[in-house]
Amino acid sequence: MHSMTGCGSGKVQQDGWEVTIDLKTVNHRFLDIGMRLPRNLNFLEQTIRDSIGKRILRGHVDVFLTVKRTDSSATTVECDPELAGRYLEAAKLLAGQTGIENDMTISRLMKMEGVLTLNEQEMDEDTVSRICAEAADIAAEQLVQMRAREGEHLKEDLKVHLDAVEKLRNAILERAPMVVTEYREKLENRLKSLLTEAIEPQRIAQEVAIMADRCAIDEELARLDSHIRQMRKYLESSGETGKKMDFLIQEMNRETNTIGSKASDTVIAQHVVDLKSEIEKLREQIQNVE
Repeated sequence: MHSMTGCGSGKVQQDGWEVTIDLKTVNHRFLDIGMRLPRNLNFLEQTIRDSIGKRILRGHVDVFLTVKRTDSSATTVECDPELAGRYLEAAKLLAGQTGIENDMTISRLMKMEGVLTLNEQEMDEDTVSRICAEAADIAAEQLVQMRAREGEHLKEDLKVHLDAVEKLRNAILERAPMVVTEYREKLENRLKSLLTEAIEPQRIAQEVAIMADRCAIDEELARLDSHIRQMRKYLESSGETGKKMDFLIQEMNRETNTIGSKASDTVIAQHVVDLKSEIEKLREQIQNVE
């Protein structure tokens, strides 16, 4: 089981290029990859998407890409002496007309627009794509490993809450038969205190049977137990289990609400409140399961 939260980074330097890719993921209903690349690097988008898509099933992924040229020989500097000469003549003219000292230096002249031009060799898209794929694979592998570690911590936390749910379910199962017995005793005592004549046992049994049928929660408890066992299987499964677990949580909530509405008993009512609290904690954590 993997978490949807994690990060990874990959850097590869080859053939005069350095490519760095940083990945960060948070929970999302499906796989959503977000990246904003400069126009001259748009050709790398599909390479990055393919690398992530092979390893990640769900989650929002933010991609940060940096591409740098490391081969200085691929960059040339051109100088325009004629333009530089015109800048110098203009400086001399201004100095003569204003009486201000001409402090034009070579370093200042080199900063003037158009005097120096940097020329870089055209980007080799095949080479950069290959390096980018390697960097993306490294970053994605780191991301998967971190999500797996986070998933282990998440699984242990889910087990704690699931154990609490099972304990409360068993407590309700143990309490349920006592509700009918206590109702029968209360009914008999009430009738004895109100009536002087004896009541036929059949009438009492009939009333108790109606009440028992109205508050029967055996089926709900059986389904809740089935959901708990299925949830434990998902905790030990690999792949995309988050959506299935989220569906199970909805079913567990439905069964719990039905139990609360049918069981007219203060002890069971308190168990139901605690049960809802634990199921909500499960639901919050499951939102981050891949």
